[in-house]
Amino acid sequence: MTQNQAGQQLGKGMMTLAWVGLLIGLTFFFGNWEKQQINPNRSPESLVGNGLIEVVLEGNRRHHYLANGHINGREVTYLLDTGASDVVVPAGLANKLQLQPGARGYAMTANGKVEIRATTIKHLQLGEISLRNVRASINPGMRGQEILLGMSALKEIEFTQRGNQLTLRQYQQ
Repeated sequence: MTQNQAGQQLGKGMMTLAWVGLLIGLTFFFGNWEKQQINPNRSPESLVGNGLIEVVLEGNRRHHYLANGHINGREVTYLLDTGASDVVVPAGLANKLQLQPGARGYAMTANGKVEIRATTIKHLQLGEISLRNVRASINPGMRGQEILLGMSALKEIEFTQRGNQLTLRQYQQ
């Protein structure tokens, strides 16, 4: 092999590595961009002062409000749902969060009547908004990793919607 041929092979190898690197970079970029489109509130910021905590959420392209938060110190994703009476947790996720299933009950959902289990969330957090001992339901028929943030939590918070923003306010005692 001549020195010229070796240089050409090295050049082809470097070009291949550059293309592979570019494809990997684009994959990560567009993957993060897509996640941001679905949940633009992955790190919600809080304004704290004057006796209140305020969190402003952006609606996603489907006009839903998703936001990351915490249940008992573990990160979760909430879907705000004023039509849900309780905070509703998919059964698979409830097991991971170590929520204790309590009394059996029934709930009417978009898919009809389902059997649920009552539970209590010791600590629910969204940004700096913090709630204790929140009534919740474990729904074995619910799929996915999103928790419906229903009225058992939202009744403790003032919320207003303007355009594509939802402002949550918790007044401190």
